[in-house]
Amino acid sequence: MSWSTYAATLIRYPQFGFSLDTSLMDLEEAFLTKMAPKVEKAYADIAALEAGAIANPDEGRMVGHYWLRKADLAPTPEIRDAVTKPLADLKAFAEKIHTGQIKPPGGGIFRRVLVIGIGGSALGPQLVDQAIGHGARMPIHFLDNTDPAGIDRVLSDIGTDGLASTLVVVISKSGGTPETRNGMVEAKAAYDAAGMDFGKHAVAVTGVGSKLDQVATKQGFIARFPMEDWVGGRTSVMSTVGLVPAALQGIDIDALLAGAAAMDVETRKPGDKNAAMRLALAWYASGNGKGEKDMVVLPYKDSLVLFSKYLQQLVMESLGKEHDLDGKVVNQGIAVYGNKGSTDQHAYVQQLRDGVPNFFATFIEVRKGRNGDSIEVEPGNSSADYLQGFLRGTRKALYDSGRKSVTLSIPEVTPFQLGILIALFERTVSFYASLVNVNAYHQPGVEAGKKAAAVFLDLLGAVRSRLVSEAKTASQIAFETDADAEDVYHCLVHLSANGEAQISIGATPAEDNFSL
Repeated sequence: MSWSTYAATLIRYPQFGFSLDTSLMDLEEAFLTKMAPKVEKAYADIAALEAGAIANPDEGRMVGHYWLRKADLAPTPEIRDAVTKPLADLKAFAEKIHTGQIKPPGGGIFRRVLVIGIGGSALGPQLVDQAIGHGARMPIHFLDNTDPAGIDRVLSDIGTDGLASTLVVVISKSGGTPETRNGMVEAKAAYDAAGMDFGKHAVAVTGVGSKLDQVATKQGFIARFPMEDWVGGRTSVMSTVGLVPAALQGIDIDALLAGAAAMDVETRKPGDKNAAMRLALAWYASGNGKGEKDMVVLPYKDSLVLFSKYLQQLVMESLGKEHDLDGKVVNQGIAVYGNKGSTDQHAYVQQLRDGVPNFFATFIEVRKGRNGDSIEVEPGNSSADYLQGFLRGTRKALYDSGRKSVTLSIPEVTPFQLGILIALFERTVSFYASLVNVNAYHQPGVEAGKKAAAVFLDLLGAVRSRLVSEAKTASQIAFETDADAEDVYHCLVHLSANGEAQISIGATPAEDNFSL
């Protein structure tokens, strides 16, 4: 590491206060020269994607999340309208909610939002809330899993009286996602128990004609906003998925979109000042183009605590693929984990510094400490000084031990700056996917898990039907249902844990007995 290397390699976009430091990744000129043909192809691939090419060949779909912040790029007038019209409708709807033109059935105004979704349909809105939702007009709650205890806790936090002034946003492209469907059913049951009409408190964000769209029509939801099939869940935060909750909270969605658009402008430009391409090349160099190193994300700002989790989905679901675009088995991917600085000084930084060197770090620096004057916590130093010291100290300590890192810097966490960060990593993923020749826009592994869950649920029903007052072992019921004994055993344990069966513990699981 040297001053000259830092000064020569730092990428800065001073017009919005962003910089990317890859000086501690040791990117050699020979490597960059060797990668030039792949880089050229990556630029061509993303240009074709933005022009409307089928970028997701497995599903025959275009990929249009870049159009969401620049509708003029959309390849047809219909798609441009699909970007601009819902945005205009959303702004008008949010204004009516905020001004009380649209009221809850019992009168008054809507005071809070409950989002029901999973994956990108919850994680994007959660990131936005955590990063820039502090002090928002309407606080927000989430049902983002099918855990009944978690659902009960959220509904308890809202309270029966609170339900009356809660606007529920149900988000599912297909409307058939079980976790989201379950959350909606549970929420509706809570409204029914309180004698309130769920539909008069609900908004749907879904595909036109989907199962959820049909439910919303039948139950008289207040509003419906469309989700398009050219936007994937992990890149949907700037579609209606993320913008509906944000607008209802009172967050400046125009600034969020503007930040993303500003970063898109810079990262469309070929050359050595393209931050997204530099980042993609750093990922490639660190893991030899095979994901051999994990990415540890360390945002030094409490409000960005969910950013590592957000990137975990964006990067791992996009790049974690068994086959490349030519059908060859490649088992690609980059594992992502992280927390926040300087919390990690007291957690896993010990291993990062002295343990297995199987990672590179991504530091995210927010230069401004607080909005307002900082006090001194000791003579001459503020809390912000300490935070900066821990970032710089950890970065240096890791590099001195042979651990590489990149550092992203923004001036403060605002809607515009959050848009910048999201857009940077979205394009980095697109570039990297091209460099390693994988389809970043499908998720066959996720679909396989969903299918396996459905098989288990079918078996669970069959096992239920075989339970009688006479005790049986898992093997006996497996014989009756023509199923695997271990799978049957897990069904029986689940039923007994939830009061649907009695269990008599034997010496081993094979000797456990189950009955009604």
